[in-house]
Amino acid sequence: MPDPKAQMETQLANIEESTGQSVADYTAIVQESGLEKHGQIVALFKSEHGLTHGNANLMAHLVRESLAGGPPPPSELLSAQYVGAKEALLPIYKELASIAEGLGSDVQKVVQKTGVSFRRKKQFALVQAPSSKRVQLGLNLDQTPPDERVAETNGMCTHAMNITDIAGVDEAVAEWIRQAYERAG
Repeated sequence: MPDPKAQMETQLANIEESTGQSVADYTAIVQESGLEKHGQIVALFKSEHGLTHGNANLMAHLVRESLAGGPPPPSELLSAQYVGAKEALLPIYKELASIAEGLGSDVQKVVQKTGVSFRRKKQFALVQAPSSKRVQLGLNLDQTPPDERVAETNGMCTHAMNITDIAGVDEAVAEWIRQAYERAG
């Protein structure tokens, strides 16, 4: 399974080939329009430039990054996730990251705006701080562990659990992360 960055690059190349316009061209279009909001830019690209929703969405993200001087570095994205009241959750994230990254040299850490994805051939864990009270650990597991902390979910992960303090990152959690890692190979 290709990684998300490679998929995005392929999609971008396809957009540029089919439309004959680059990110710079679309950036100029947005600058001329005076639009700033993501949804308005997507609508412009769909209605006036014939892009599909997915292509318009990607191009809008790239244009907005271009106008902002490029995407923020991963360290900045991570710091922004644990600012203010969420700062107290940072040790939980660091412990989970240490476990995931310690599983093998093939682990890729992908820092995004709202969370950190840990991948092998595919994602096996996702760490997010949705509130100042908890870290949510998403895992891709074969079956639900017999532990009330873990619930089945829909979406990018098959299971999720909330961790409210460092003591919640115990041997069972480390084992579930390992199982998800093995499954992603």
